[in-house]
Amino acid sequence: MSQSLSFRAMAIAREAEPVGSLSEVKEAGLDREDLLGIYRNLLITRGVEERGHILYRQGKIPGSFYTGRGNEAAAVGVATAMRSDDVGTPLHRDMGVHIVRGVEPWRIFAQYMGREDGPTRGKDGNVHMADMRLGLIAMVSHLPAMLPVAVGAALAFRIREERRVALGWFGEGSSARGDVHESMTFAGTRKLPVVFVCDNNQWAYSTPTHLEYATEHVADRAQSYGFEGVVVDGTDVLAVYREAKRAIEKAREGGGPTLVECLTLRMEGHAVHDDAFYVPKPMFEAWAASDPLERFRTWLRENASMTDDEEDEIGAGVKKLLNDALQRAEDSPMPDPSELLDGVYATPEDLDTPHHK
Repeated sequence: MSQSLSFRAMAIAREAEPVGSLSEVKEAGLDREDLLGIYRNLLITRGVEERGHILYRQGKIPGSFYTGRGNEAAAVGVATAMRSDDVGTPLHRDMGVHIVRGVEPWRIFAQYMGREDGPTRGKDGNVHMADMRLGLIAMVSHLPAMLPVAVGAALAFRIREERRVALGWFGEGSSARGDVHESMTFAGTRKLPVVFVCDNNQWAYSTPTHLEYATEHVADRAQSYGFEGVVVDGTDVLAVYREAKRAIEKAREGGGPTLVECLTLRMEGHAVHDDAFYVPKPMFEAWAASDPLERFRTWLRENASMTDDEEDEIGAGVKKLLNDALQRAEDSPMPDPSELLDGVYATPEDLDTPHHK
């Protein structure tokens, strides 16, 4: 029997409900100051990428430039749920993870421009960055190659009997690759303390989801690997936080992996060179109405009594932070060519537990 390309199997994964009242948020472990901090991190995340666009147009960022506009709530929500000793492998749409974990914006701008003070000290470009001291592992271009890395970290936690969790990010387009299947098969079989986070922005470059997979959701696949799949509105930062925290703590307590699918829309092209002409205009307009920053600002107004003064103070603080960060990054020197190989290759002395001992 022939099937239409639009055919979808019945959904299997649990579909998370939005967060309602302030009392529900408190039950999830957040107080009012936490909520205002989340709003600040959302503003910083978008502000970093907006200013990055300006730097690119000024010719100060080499190569291309990638953003996660529309994905801020997913990144910030998941990272807020992580414990300080957990580790993660965020990708190029997950700037909010770096912000929440404590990477200073001026170092991100320095990274964009290939300066000495960026996390990679000018040895890698653009968003291929992470600060290991903050529990983050730098990405590579070949997505989803970081999932096996996250699973490896989770296996190490199991072997060492550490109550830590690893988080691995991937996009719905990269879920077609074998790395995803192999990682989830191994993690599910061993019940490892890992959470898989799918940034489903509905377009694998220019390929829509109905041509990417036949299930209703990417998270529907989790059942076949032996663990739970959850679909959450990726524009609802509190719902993302709640589901991520549940998954992380379940993994920490020995309950095995969870696949959390954050449904968003990539509100810009794949990168600055792509005008996203293939995305229907009504689709952009519909998702723009759920802008994660505006959505959370409205929620804070209605549920946490955020005042005009508080909002203005947070906004002004973020603007000053980013303006100062830009200036500091501009003052950062270019890397010294004589240090080209420093830090590229590990020595036995660099390792906590050298493999040969």
